[in-house]
Amino acid sequence: METIKDSIQVLSTFVIVAVLVGFPLYGVIKRVPVYESFVEGAKEGFSLVVRIIPYMVGILAAMAMFRASGAMQFLVEGLRPLLNVFGIPPEILPMAITRPLTSAGSIGVLADMIKQYGLDSPYVKMAAVIFGSSETTFYVIAVYFGSVNVTKVRHAVLAGLCAEGSAILASIYLVKLMYG
Repeated sequence: METIKDSIQVLSTFVIVAVLVGFPLYGVIKRVPVYESFVEGAKEGFSLVVRIIPYMVGILAAMAMFRASGAMQFLVEGLRPLLNVFGIPPEILPMAITRPLTSAGSIGVLADMIKQYGLDSPYVKMAAVIFGSSETTFYVIAVYFGSVNVTKVRHAVLAGLCAEGSAILASIYLVKLMYG
């Protein structure tokens, strides 16, 4: 098992370097003005940010109210028996709930988990893998679909939640497999 973990760490280092060097190099080979394209993309990104700020504020405020009200802890304790049956640590539930909604909120959950359980905790490892392998489904739908006035999103929500659930369960079981 240690060999697999070491191999993944080495591979991930090369993948990051390949992406950071590969894309600009590919653009140069294809004779794309790489820097100018980057600047143009940054301009478009800035105008998009201005359009999506109201959606971001709404999602972040709702998530903060949910956590501050104690509803998150109530939900975790209520689902503890069911989650234990499936071998899912209830301590992971705040990340599993927060991640589909907001990236910033899930970073806050992860930071809280690190303070509470410690950096080497299996819960923190599971939460970190969930963070890295899943998407902010509702955030993407609210912000990006909302910014271009797409209103029929039910199939996108269903597909996103299926992918989200798969990523969360796979993260939990893979961390259990690799770290015991």
